[in-house]
Amino acid sequence: MAMFVHVTSAANAPRIRRSGIRAVSHGQGDARGVYCFPVLPSYTLTHQWLRELARFGSRGGLVAVHVRLDDDEEVLLGRYADRARNAQATVPAAQAVRRIAELDDPRGWEVFVPRAIRPRELHRIRTAPQVAGWRYRPDAHGTRPCTCFGCRVRGGYGARRLRERLPHPLDGPPPPVRVLLARVAAAGEPGDPVVLREVLHWFGMRRRGPLDRLAHLAAHPDPGVRKDLVWAVAGWSTPGVGDLLDALADDPRDEVREAVEAVREPE
Repeated sequence: MAMFVHVTSAANAPRIRRSGIRAVSHGQGDARGVYCFPVLPSYTLTHQWLRELARFGSRGGLVAVHVRLDDDEEVLLGRYADRARNAQATVPAAQAVRRIAELDDPRGWEVFVPRAIRPRELHRIRTAPQVAGWRYRPDAHGTRPCTCFGCRVRGGYGARRLRERLPHPLDGPPPPVRVLLARVAAAGEPGDPVVLREVLHWFGMRRRGPLDRLAHLAAHPDPGVRKDLVWAVAGWSTPGVGDLLDALADDPRDEVREAVEAVREPE
């Protein structure tokens, strides 16, 4: 029998003891199953995912659930990054344990059991210290964190301070509104399209904005400016956004009208 450990919130422990570990579909397309890792001689490597999973919050801390699977049970094996490329291999559970144990650096590897874990397959459930393992990715400590929209975790601990300390050239945080409006004024009349489109890029990251100070851009001669105006204000809760989009929906240029249609398409 192959032994694996599954890390989960302590609040789930009573339900797991009673009914087993239910299958989830997170990160594996339509497939549903349970993520786990082989039990290795190294405690640190066995519980390497603890600190990373703790970043996303847990009720009452995390627990380690040890499960036993038949050696011939087929599982998916690979690194976390292999999910997006569908590069994880299907192997027997015993082979998954052996292959990970033979790696020089098994950090970031995972096993996915494509089904729920039954109660009779549980070996034990115990508390686990939250200090083992890596965060973000192996070897992330000591490297400059990326604050781009794809990498950052919205609402994560210290996320706002990190973005302010290491602003991303494209993904912010955006400059203050007064600074952006000063750039609009300095762009002249009707305004340098390059400057205005950069300003609208930053305004598009906000939830509200000075619509009355930007509405005149709906008449700008550059269609790129008008299109970017659509994308900038579409997500605002500021009163008057709907009327502005109504006006831009009759724009003479196709790309502007198509932008209005895109932001108004129901999800």
